[in-house]
Amino acid sequence: QVQLVESGGGLVQAGGSLRLSCLASGRTFSSSGMGWFRQVPGKEREVVAAINWTGGSAYYADSTKGRFTISRDNAKNTVHLQMNSLKPEDTAVYYCAARGSIGTRVYLVQADYDYWGQGTQVTVSS
Repeated sequence: QVQLVESGGGLVQAGGSLRLSCLASGRTFSSSGMGWFRQVPGKEREVVAAINWTGGSAYYADSTKGRFTISRDNAKNTVHLQMNSLKPEDTAVYYCAARGSIGTRVYLVQADYDYWGQGTQVTVSS
């Protein structure tokens, strides 16, 4: 019912910036939270940032606080992740996620989400 497409990944040097975007199509997603997750081979997918339905509340993983910013534009069905001061340990495939049911909170775990994008590779070189 909902399709998510990520874009904006790429190769950057340490200290650089990238802006990831997620475009949602299908039914509207403005009634619930969305999130960004990342995964590297051999590790579990982990939450990077999450945002509630209005964009008024957000969560950031400790490793990204002060460097990453999540935002959403419900009128355009988009979610963004601005990543600054990138580090090699930020290298991963980044996924956009959306809930399929109404909810007002910030959701932090994979099981809270019903729809996922294909992922976009972020590689940070030193």
